[in-house]
Amino acid sequence: QVQLVESGGGLVQPGGSLRLSCIASGRIFSINVMGWYRQAPGKQREFVAAINNGGITNYADSVKGRFTISRDNAKNTMYLQMNSLKPEDTAVYYCNAVPRVASWGQGTQVTVSS
Repeated sequence: QVQLVESGGGLVQPGGSLRLSCIASGRIFSINVMGWYRQAPGKQREFVAAINNGGITNYADSVKGRFTISRDNAKNTMYLQMNSLKPEDTAVYYCNAVPRVASWGQGTQVTVSS
């Protein structure tokens, strides 16, 4: 059974940075495309960024130029470097395949506030 564990969230001021990590157990990293999603309070979960096994990336327009997704298949780990954070980035961040194939993990809370 695939398990996903997200970490690295926290409270940061606007303009700050955070680096999220996603560790996957099981064979999910054999799947070509992995991605990050987020869910803000009162809103639906949305796509943030994706990366395939060849390193090709795709980003939601709202984070393009500020966020960078990367992965280390040898470590079954994926990362999301988030810079120039804005209050509207506040959400619980999740990782999964794109499209989703595993159950959602617990996510990691990111709060951007002064």
